[in-house]
Amino acid sequence: MDIKLTADNILEKEFKKSMKGYNIDEVDQFLDAIREDYDAFTAKIAALEEENARLKQEVATPSRKTVATPSPISTNNTNFDILKRLSNLEKHVFGSKLYE
Repeated sequence: MDIKLTADNILEKEFKKSMKGYNIDEVDQFLDAIREDYDAFTAKIAALEEENARLKQEVATPSRKTVATPSPISTNNTNFDILKRLSNLEKHVFGSKLYE
C-alpha cells in the first residue's frame, strides 16, 4: 500500500482560484478536518504496528509459565480420600443395611 499524501501535503495544498470556484474558507476548513483525521489515523496505525510487533515477540518467545499438573501419587491419594469419604457417608446414611 503506497501512501500518497501526508498531513503536511494536505495542509500545504493550494488550489487555483477562478470566478465560479469554491469558497476558499470552506475548502481550508475541510482540508484542516481531513488533516486532523489523517494525523489520528497515522498515530493509530503506529500504535497498532507497535502492539503487533510486541505480540509477535511475545508469541515467538517461549513462556516460562508452567502449568501445575497433579502427580499420579497425589491424584491417587485424592481419589482414595474421596472413596473413603463416600464409604463413610454411605455407612452414615444407610447404616448397616448396606452391608447385610
